[in-house]
Amino acid sequence: MLITDRLDRYIARNVLGAIIIVQVVLLGLDLVITYINELDDVDEGYSAFKVLLYLLMRMPWRFYQYAPVAVLIGALIGLGSMASSNELTVMRAAGRSLARILWGVMKPVILIVVVVLLIAEYVSPRTEQFASAWRLEQLQGEGAVLTQRGVWQREGDSVYRFGAIRADDTVVDLTRYRFEGYTLHEAVTAERAVWHEGSWQLRNVAVTRFFDHHTEAQHYAELPWQTDLTPAQLNRLLLPINSQAPSELLAYARFLQEQGLQATQPLLYLWQKLLMPLAMASLVLVAASFVFGPLRSVAAGTRVFYGVIVGLAFKYMQDLLAPASMVFGFSPVWAVLTPTLISMGLGFYLLRRTG
Repeated sequence: MLITDRLDRYIARNVLGAIIIVQVVLLGLDLVITYINELDDVDEGYSAFKVLLYLLMRMPWRFYQYAPVAVLIGALIGLGSMASSNELTVMRAAGRSLARILWGVMKPVILIVVVVLLIAEYVSPRTEQFASAWRLEQLQGEGAVLTQRGVWQREGDSVYRFGAIRADDTVVDLTRYRFEGYTLHEAVTAERAVWHEGSWQLRNVAVTRFFDHHTEAQHYAELPWQTDLTPAQLNRLLLPINSQAPSELLAYARFLQEQGLQATQPLLYLWQKLLMPLAMASLVLVAASFVFGPLRSVAAGTRVFYGVIVGLAFKYMQDLLAPASMVFGFSPVWAVLTPTLISMGLGFYLLRRTG
């Protein structure tokens, strides 16, 4: 038992070390490439050093994004190095089963999964929002626009268009259309909506009311805005959905369903985050099948090359199935599970052929 535990720790240490090195290399390359691209935005208020600070703030999100690829390539390199030095052969000859070796590989992956899930829930959503707000404040001054894409939202008998939300929870460029049945009754445009002491106040408001044979237009400096929408909910609407925490995605999906709207997109990203542990396990199986299976006699660089191909194929398959689930209406869980199940099936098939 003591020797078995030592072997597990040895395998785990080699694989974990390789995964960490791969993750550092991927993050370093991404930092350099993104930094060069961001230099186009440098001006007097947004220096090259501030560009670097902004990219460093986004590191938790990039860590989350690159984790599956790092696990695949790291497992390939870690196991491949032991295979090249015949350590795996000695372990098998000593009676250590393939399943036991795979368990030793999975141990560091479990640790990485826990770290990735914690980052996805508690760290990256906050750092992404803060980094975006901080960057735009450097470019445009305090209270800068956090996102510039408009969003439509229905609430009761009203349909809203929100232009943007600032870092200080101020909504910019708000339009409200209120209907009575299928008839447009009122249109309200506001330069901004300010969240103050638990309620919204519209500023610089133009109200147009529609009657059977005429319209009335009025202007107000300030009006109260009665709505159940909170700054947190508007941030979910306006911030990039793929960077939101699993709990926020679930809340957003429930909110859309309560409004009678489709929640396919937030559910898709929710399942991607929740099923990431299974996806990583499937990629580890593929890596192990390459080392013990048909690629066991090739050079390490060749194995890494095929690993990159598999990783890209996995990502592209998910990227293709994601919009397909929204277009054709099948459950988003299958858009996430299908590449994972294919990878798992491929890994088990190649491992069974090794005997």
